[in-house]
Amino acid sequence: MKTSFPKSKIRVVLLEGIHARGRERLVEEGFTVDASARALEGEALAAAIKAGGGAHALGIRSKSGVTAGVIAPASRLLAIGCFCIGTDQVDLKAACLAGIPVFNSPFSNTRSVAELTICEIIALHRRLSDRSTQMHRGEWDKSASGAHEVRGRTLGIVGYGRIGSQVSVLAEALGMRVIYFDVRAVLPLGNARPVRTLKELLAGSDVVTVHVPDTDRTRGLIGRDELGAMKRGAHLINNARGGVVDVPALARAIRDGRLGGAAADVFPSEPAGKGDAFASELRGLENVILTPHIGGSTEEAQEAIAEDVAAKLARFINNGSTAGAVNVPEVDLPEQGMAESRGKAGGRKAERRHRILHFHRNVPGVLSKMHAAIAALGANIAAEYLQTNADIGYVVLDVDPTDARAIVERLREIPETIRVRLLW
Repeated sequence: MKTSFPKSKIRVVLLEGIHARGRERLVEEGFTVDASARALEGEALAAAIKAGGGAHALGIRSKSGVTAGVIAPASRLLAIGCFCIGTDQVDLKAACLAGIPVFNSPFSNTRSVAELTICEIIALHRRLSDRSTQMHRGEWDKSASGAHEVRGRTLGIVGYGRIGSQVSVLAEALGMRVIYFDVRAVLPLGNARPVRTLKELLAGSDVVTVHVPDTDRTRGLIGRDELGAMKRGAHLINNARGGVVDVPALARAIRDGRLGGAAADVFPSEPAGKGDAFASELRGLENVILTPHIGGSTEEAQEAIAEDVAAKLARFINNGSTAGAVNVPEVDLPEQGMAESRGKAGGRKAERRHRILHFHRNVPGVLSKMHAAIAALGANIAAEYLQTNADIGYVVLDVDPTDARAIVERLREIPETIRVRLLW
């Protein structure tokens, strides 16, 4: 596809050891890709974006913090890809106001997290981490004390979304009873049964697993009172977000014998990278499984995430589509169409229409100003796509072959304009 800017000059910076498939996918598009295993923040991240004339796209995982201070000077940055589920590491508002879509992959590692959860349910009931530790110390203890089958036990799922519902199906296949609590009305799968309150779920479950996002409403969701409402000897699993569970309260409940064990893959404060020290009140406690935020860290999940996010970045750069963006209006666009134009000798030829991408502040009258500017140049709008959110509008114009650069310059003069980009 012919573009107004050579694809080889589109520079993409990938950080944090993103799966090789992400780089391959973007290179296949003709982009220039710089990849690194490092996580960067602050001035170091801003410098990496600025280097080489400026990055047009940035790809990160969960550790590189993209703040408003990083975004502000990145004048060439068109898009950010979070090669993971969460987007907490990006200032979404600042990116939105700069006309920079942020993409993620919310579903690609669903199965991996669900499988880890099922693994932990069985391991906690059989006290496998303790048995393994004893064996590594050279101790042989063949006792069945404290070990149980999961068949017939009740699993309580907090958050019955894509991960929670998959855990539900897998748990039923093991013979578990499943109850769940969700703030939304969610259709149960299999024989799972919804309960009306979180307290009801906690009181009725032998093991509770949490699968909710990090929001103001969910932070501290499982605290001292909630742990106290659980069955004595029950287990708690948190593979969601570190702030959802009060870790000191959980550690006390385990030390006091109130709970029989726990598994945690996420923590309120996590090391920046491999080799950094990890501290938690849960360290050293019996029947506690600690993993370093690896719920979605399988080769299959990471490859799927890399393919998904790289494809979204490429589609936005090439086509202007913001489908899948988490912070700007979503416009799912067709490919640029063709129009018939008259050549110098009077013959007709087919030419690709110009596509103009325009981010602007969402205030009344912007669209009419755009139409007036285009009409004054005698251009014909063949198609128009518009979506807005509370802060910005995103309009895409397909214009019949004309002097599109003149249109772009006119649109830049509109006071509410945030960013304009031209695709041939």
